[in-house]
Amino acid sequence: MKDILLTGGTVVTDGKKEVADILVRGGRIEQIDPSIQAPAGAEVIDAEGKWILPGLIDDQVHFREPGLTHKACIATEAQAAVAGGVTTFFEMPNVSPPTLDMERLEEKREIARRDSAANYAFFLGASNENIEAVKSADPTKIAGIKIFMGSSTGNMLVDEEKVLEQIFRHAPTTIATHCEDTPTILANEEASKKKYHNDAPFWEHPNIRSREACLKSSTLATELAKRENARLHVLHISTEEELNLFTPDDARITAEACVHHLWFEESSYATHGSRIKCNPAIKKVSDRRAIRQAVADGRISVLATDHAPHTWEEKLQPYFKAPSGLPLIQHTLLLMLEMVKQDCFTLETVVERACHAPAKIFDVIDRGHIREGHWADLVVVDPNARTVVDDTELLSKCGWSPFPGERFSHRIERTIVSGQTAYMDGKINPECRGEAVLFSENRR
Repeated sequence: MKDILLTGGTVVTDGKKEVADILVRGGRIEQIDPSIQAPAGAEVIDAEGKWILPGLIDDQVHFREPGLTHKACIATEAQAAVAGGVTTFFEMPNVSPPTLDMERLEEKREIARRDSAANYAFFLGASNENIEAVKSADPTKIAGIKIFMGSSTGNMLVDEEKVLEQIFRHAPTTIATHCEDTPTILANEEASKKKYHNDAPFWEHPNIRSREACLKSSTLATELAKRENARLHVLHISTEEELNLFTPDDARITAEACVHHLWFEESSYATHGSRIKCNPAIKKVSDRRAIRQAVADGRISVLATDHAPHTWEEKLQPYFKAPSGLPLIQHTLLLMLEMVKQDCFTLETVVERACHAPAKIFDVIDRGHIREGHWADLVVVDPNARTVVDDTELLSKCGWSPFPGERFSHRIERTIVSGQTAYMDGKINPECRGEAVLFSENRR
């Protein structure tokens, strides 16, 4: 593995910005110093005037493999990830067959070892029937335990409270939850079908996947976590009311916000329609404002994507048939940086929420920071260049974006994954392969 020396860049990590050189050897950061002599044969990267950030750790993606590869696969979505500054992803279990035991999880790890340009880890899914698999899961090899406490595909909906209690009591890692109350959603769907004669407009989505459904389920999850002393991470918060469940100083009950809930709001349905249909739904402008504030003040601990591609043909269907989910990962960092420019929060906050916090919450070993001895997962950003979203440059297999023609105020120049250049100046390095993420053993 070739040595890399990045010189003169503004390094952003651990709440600080400072101009420094970074020497990468053997895949790890060997030295950070104001001036480093280049070793013989090293690749020297002039980063003057650029920002050097830790690679993003996206704690919620759906890469669709195995079983749903007409939508996406690990190889294509990992390429989109590194083009977007994401060096590590945690992938969700609702594939086909679902990832409900360690054997299935190991199969996905093997695919990623072969195909992924980014570092990788996978959630073990919970169901009403697999409590023994949850109890016996190897905490050093899984991102966490994922519970769909709301509508899901296949048999992954966990809606029996006794089963939920057992999972919260025995999970060996952080539990990540999708929180929407299914009975509430089904009642709203029935009412909408009667009102619109099975042809609802897309702006009806936040009325069906309602704020009441989110709050009821998130409240149950936090109550269970407190009762069973579990570590809980509630995914993709979408309402102002849910924010009251979280405090910045609670390390055991945390929350995530996804970039689309920070970017879009209910008026966006008029122009974007099915492009922004997702679960939980994008809601009011007041919700967006409140979630942005919660990112700034720490009630929201993590920024992520919930990257969930579907084919364009699938998304073109009428409301009740069009699937929920957006392909986001190639532009996630650019969205965050655009919100920094809008003074929603600081650059240091983005690094804390998208890099440091996921590493801490999920007990990741030697990633998420720019520190000597850590793996060299780095992103070089040009703050004076621009990026225009062009369909011909999209790397996700589905080939479309919820941001057609969007002009962003920054450009991702280079992404380094475990010491290898994975992406540079618009091109993927086809030889780059990420590493399996390792986790601490004691994670309860």
